[in-house]
Amino acid sequence: MPDRPIGVFDSGVGGLTVLKALKELLPSENLIYFGDTARVPYGTKSPRTIIRYSLENTKLLESFNVKMVVVACNTSSSYALEILRSEFRFPVIGVVRPGAKLAVHRTRSGRIGVIGTEATIRSGAYRKAIVSVNPFAEVFEKACPLFVPLIEEGWLDDPITEEIARRYLTPLLKEKIDTLVLGCTHYPLIKGVLKKVCGDGVELIDSAEAVAQEVSKVLPAKRESGVGAVRILVSDKTERFERIARMIMGEKISIEEVSVDKE
Repeated sequence: MPDRPIGVFDSGVGGLTVLKALKELLPSENLIYFGDTARVPYGTKSPRTIIRYSLENTKLLESFNVKMVVVACNTSSSYALEILRSEFRFPVIGVVRPGAKLAVHRTRSGRIGVIGTEATIRSGAYRKAIVSVNPFAEVFEKACPLFVPLIEEGWLDDPITEEIARRYLTPLLKEKIDTLVLGCTHYPLIKGVLKKVCGDGVELIDSAEAVAQEVSKVLPAKRESGVGAVRILVSDKTERFERIARMIMGEKISIEEVSVDKE
């Protein structure tokens, strides 16, 4: 069992930030990533569709004999996590609770902002998770539906991205938040823009490292030696995905296109 891979999926390129964190913390583990690039974004889809996509993605990873699945998509984690846990026998880890716990740990004032896709914010998943850790925390949320398309387009440090970020974040900054949860695994890719808009008084919470720590705690059988293999699959292989993926992973990578079985 130790040699079996850890599976990771996201709607697109954003979940590679989680894959990279796993690779750095658990370098001996074999990893397999699936980016559902043919159906990105998930954040504008209905809960029913998000759940269906999440089940299909997890079944795909199951076919590679994974020992665990990390749902590196906040939208899927918000709507499908408990269903996935009931459907599959291996552990399934989401990204919402680790990020919420880290935000509560880091905030000084208890005033926490959360940005995410429309579906993630509508679900209230982060608010529930944060308040379950600290009932006295004040949570201010904002849906940012344009961020994922801009990031998938590769506009990571563009004046248009900065202007849109300013429009989205100004209401949260007026609430005097001191911590901002990046409630979508795409968002760390524009961390520079977000930091510029928020300033030094707001700490940005990227849940990737917290998720990797959680995986390390619950991993059923660790691979203790050697360098793990990394395999990256997508449902639609594009030059844009390859370019951003190379930037995130910091190395030349091979990307395979696969079909998601619909049962």
